[in-house]
Amino acid sequence: MNVILREPSISAEERALRKAAIAYARGSVRLEGFVVSAAVEALNRRYISGEITRDELTALVLAHHRQ
Repeated sequence: MNVILREPSISAEERALRKAAIAYARGSVRLEGFVVSAAVEALNRRYISGEITRDELTALVLAHHRQ
């Protein structure tokens, strides 16, 4: 999958919302007995910073797990 790299253009508020959403998802995964991989955490950081969209994050995580 090709991802278009672009300059982050999200507000501090949006970054905080994204960070909270990722923390919630990470906690949910841990409650299920799993650990988020380093590769997925790197994707999460790109999402939080505004480098990729939620749809891109989802596609990239799914692609990672299909490998």
